[in-house]
Formats: sequence, C-alpha cells, structure tokens
Amino acid sequence: MGIKELLGLESDKKVRYAIVGAGDIAQEDLMPGVEHTSNSVMTAIVTGDPTKAQELSKKYDLKASYTYEQFGEAVRSGTFDAIYLATPNWRHAEFIIPALRAGIHVLVEKPLEVSTAKCQEILDAAKTSSAKLMVAYRLHFEPATLDTVKRIRAGEIGDVHLFTSTFSQMVDPSNHRGHSGELAGPVFDMGPYPVNACRYVFNDEPIEVVSAAGTKHPASGLDQDIYDTVTAVVRFPGERLAQFCVSYYGDVTNSLSAVGTKGRITLDPCYMFGKPLKQTVSKKGEEKEESFKNTDHFGGELKYFSDCILNNKEVEPDGEEGYADVRVLEGILEALKSGGSVKLQPFTRRKRIDPETQVVKLGAVATPDLVHTENPGKDVDKQPKN
Repeated sequence: MGIKELLGLESDKKVRYAIVGAGDIAQEDLMPGVEHTSNSVMTAIVTGDPTKAQELSKKYDLKASYTYEQFGEAVRSGTFDAIYLATPNWRHAEFIIPALRAGIHVLVEKPLEVSTAKCQEILDAAKTSSAKLMVAYRLHFEPATLDTVKRIRAGEIGDVHLFTSTFSQMVDPSNHRGHSGELAGPVFDMGPYPVNACRYVFNDEPIEVVSAAGTKHPASGLDQDIYDTVTAVVRFPGERLAQFCVSYYGDVTNSLSAVGTKGRITLDPCYMFGKPLKQTVSKKGEEKEESFKNTDHFGGELKYFSDCILNNKEVEPDGEEGYADVRVLEGILEALKSGGSVKLQPFTRRKRIDPETQVVKLGAVATPDLVHTENPGKDVDKQPKN
C-alpha cells in the first residue's frame, strides 16, 4: 500500500477506457466527464466513423483508434483496461462477451441487451471472467434518487403499494431510434428508467405484466411499424402495482410518484440530467419540496466503476440488474403483441441499490460540440437527456 492510501488520500492510478460507439450519449455526456472523475482516463476509441475517430482522438488525446471490425485486435492491444459501450441496444453482447473473455472490464449502457437470452449469454461470460461488468444505471449514484429510496425504506410514507411514472420526449424523425424497429423503440430505449425505478421503489421484482397498450401517430414522422407511445401495468408481490408510460411523441415529461399508506413522494423531474431533480414529500396534507443540485451523472457512475476496479469491490448495478429490467421489457413487448397479460418467470435479485454508500456528487460539466452526431430530440434545449 502506498503512502497516499495510508493517509486516506486518493491514488494517482487511473483506469484506462476505450469508448466503443461514439454517438450522442458518448460524446455529449460520458466523454466530457471522464477527466472529472480523477480515477479514469480515455486512451482509445472504437467507431465505424473515420471522422469521429480522427477528431475525437485529437480532441481527447487518445492513443489508439479502432474500427468495430478491429475490436478483437483492440482487446488484445493492451491500450485500455475497460470499455464504455454505447452501441445500439442489439449490438451489446457482440462487444461485451469478447471483452470479458479478454479480461477487459465493461461499463455498458442500458438496456443490457434486447432479450433475456442474450443477457444470459453475457452473464455466463461474466461468471468466468476476471473482469467486472456494470450496467450504466447513472441514477443509482444520483443524490435525489438515493434520498428517495432511503425515505421509502425508512417507512416515511408507510407501506408503498402504488407507483406511477410518465417519460416522454419528442424524438426527431431523422434519428435512428424511430427507424430501427421495436429494439430501438421507446420500450427498450426509455422503458429501462421506469422499470428500474419501480423495482427500486418496491425493493422487489415484478411477477406479471398485467397489460400493455401502444399507439402510433403518423404525424410523428416515425416509422409506423413501432408504437411511439406505450403504457404498461406491472404487478409486484404483495398487491402492489406499477403503471408507467413512455413516449417518443410528447412534450418533455419525466416524473414518478410512489404512493404509500401514510404519504407520497414525487420526483419531477426524475430521470433527466442537466437540471436539478426536485423531490416533493406529501404527508397529512402538507408538502415539503427539495431541489437537489444538478450533478454529473456520467462522471459519477464512471468514478464509482473505476473505484470498484481499482479496489476490487463488487459493483451494484451489475449484469444481473440489467437482466432484471430486460426480463420486464421483454414481457411488455409480449403483452403488446398478444393483447393479454404475461406471467414473468420467478426471479430473485441478489444485490440491491445502497442509498448510504453509492452517492457520488460531482459538479455538472459543459456540453461539448459533437462530431457527426446529434441529440435525438427535436428541440435539443428542452429534451431530457437519457
């Protein structure tokens, strides 16, 4: 152990990252926060766009760049210790599995994959790997979210049995999300937020998708082979229900409410970043509001993951957490197709979010100019960043 560790100071050692997939979320949100973490550094990029490779390598002083086809070479190159993966949803296993097999740590954007079968392949690879796998649930480190979880677990609003949430944004028709089928539609793209939220609010796993309904709006300009707006009702053990709606065709909205026998907690906004998250606790006809300072969500989750790597700690939002959400999202799509309810296979989560130890408070960072990509929203200044 070095002198800094003995004195309780931070080590100079940093985890070296390759950014795999240089779209809007990587460029706009993750890359600006890396230096902010103090324990992480970018050293490589993997992209199919030569312009992105050249300009981003120069901007961030990256040591190496690779095409997607060169990923096998990349993981053997010794130029990075971990990857941040932000490819389209259905291309996650393609990169996660070879990375884990090569002993490369993986921080992957949600959802983990687009089916439980693909998720299971990833979990199997993780079991035999020396590397760590974490799904990028940035709200697991955000102060307002963790304070809400803490209050609910303490029984502040009684027995919580009802969860409601709405998450909508107006997606630009030119964005790939509206033209890549259901695997890039609102269920898989926005659905992980309310699904994950109701799971940490109830501290449990759902047993049934009671119903799901979708609508298509030709005026949206999006392909009409997907539902641009979907609502679902999900049942949890103990007579608890979660109802939520996700939409690519609506004014910017992201709110949630947890209703208990003694009160209600509302977060509005709740999923976005770039603005403070506001919490309202309502009890006995009285309301108390608190606005939580805007933080760097992406730098926060990266700092946490790098700390787990450097100090060999178990990560909380691991591959199993990703599987838990995809299990429900898969059920919602099945219910949409069948028009009926869908029983979910029994599942027990072995690890839960810890509101006492997972808070990471890093100040917000500025949004940089983007290279060959853009925010998916029609009105970028008003869109929630997810």
